[in-house]
Amino acid sequence: MRLDKFLANMGFGSRKEVKKLLKSGTVRVNETVAKDAKLHIEVNSDVVLVNGDEVEYKQFIYLMMNKPQGVISATEDKRDETVVDLLQLEDLHFEPFPVGRLDKDTEGFVLLTNNGKLAHELLSPKKHVPKTYFARIQGEVTNDDIIKFKNGVTLDDGYETKPAELVIKSSGPVSEIELTITEGKFHQVKRMFLAVDKKVIYLKRLSIGPLILDPTLELGEYRELTDEEVDLLVN
Repeated sequence: MRLDKFLANMGFGSRKEVKKLLKSGTVRVNETVAKDAKLHIEVNSDVVLVNGDEVEYKQFIYLMMNKPQGVISATEDKRDETVVDLLQLEDLHFEPFPVGRLDKDTEGFVLLTNNGKLAHELLSPKKHVPKTYFARIQGEVTNDDIIKFKNGVTLDDGYETKPAELVIKSSGPVSEIELTITEGKFHQVKRMFLAVDKKVIYLKRLSIGPLILDPTLELGEYRELTDEEVDLLVN
């Protein structure tokens, strides 16, 4: 990879800005000052230093975010704040995007990445990637609802959902549940409960596939996935 492309990809500015950086003599490749923008480097073996700090090459970025209510799962929007608006500049230059959607009024786990192939696989209906939600429900959720969800319920447009696992955490006038589904129809969790004459009044996504939302992340906060978490996701 060309040195100027490497530095631009790692967030050191535009190609023009990178050329100025190279002219300043603050970039070293394997301990040698490098000023040639066209210099070819091996990203996995050559050591690149900028102002004495090593630059680690990353092709892909994987971020776990605890999305707050009022923020939409998109890269840009003219009216509302997006999950991308919550990112720091050093992460923005990788151009990550949210994998799938989470309703504006729903909190919880949003995965952002610039790995399009992985995003496609996670969203593919054929993969049946499980997603688990916590919800508060207006109305008493019963064992009968567990059976209905296990068999699949018919939504308002006639679509019959795939089997879902419903776990009752507490039952009463306002019930608390966890629901695991393997598909992602529009407003699916809310529509599933409407199908059994109940209403979701609070919803939070807890997990995507093998990854569980980090409980230390406050609403609006995010972090990079660990190497172990990335391995779980891509393998």
